[in-house]
Amino acid sequence: MKKVDPQRHAERMAHKQKIMNERIARADKEQGVLLVLTGPGKGKSSSGFGMLARALGHGMKVGVVQFIKGKFQTGEEAFFRQQPNVDYHMMGEGYTWDTQDRDKDVQAAEAAWEVARGMLVDPAVDLVLLDELNIALRHGYLELDRVLDDLQVRPPMQHVVVTGRHAPEALIELADTVTEMRVVKHAFKEQGVKAQKGIEL
Repeated sequence: MKKVDPQRHAERMAHKQKIMNERIARADKEQGVLLVLTGPGKGKSSSGFGMLARALGHGMKVGVVQFIKGKFQTGEEAFFRQQPNVDYHMMGEGYTWDTQDRDKDVQAAEAAWEVARGMLVDPAVDLVLLDELNIALRHGYLELDRVLDDLQVRPPMQHVVVTGRHAPEALIELADTVTEMRVVKHAFKEQGVKAQKGIEL
């Protein structure tokens, strides 16, 4: 381990603390934020559900609409459906390569968006998770402008988390916070390990 001078370390941390305290003091706005979690790496939905748990810990009311997913049971659905203050809707027809029926996928996405819109106009809903919405947008199952309009007119203190690969540029522009997950290694691709309960399911 590299030897670090304790005095120099303390000075550096004091300087960093001053900078961070100044930034925190300047950040005085209160508003709902739109977060987009995208990219090819694992963890987008997991991160979204982590924020859901955090919100529930603060006594907030949350809503979940899952696009695409819907043909298999997941741990997050089993857990969050049991919690108070959660309005949970799994409304997809399954992965697009499994359904092979565009009309059915479009109908499912439109039905899911109607549920989502109901949440996006309700000021009592503090956080809305739109899981895999980006996939529905990428395949053209929903009209992008309509989605963007509905997101923009939501209650001012409502937070929204959107997940899925290939987030459209217009959504990225609208978002307040965007995180792109990247793949370094994945057990399925590298070693042929199937989806595991508690990790992918």
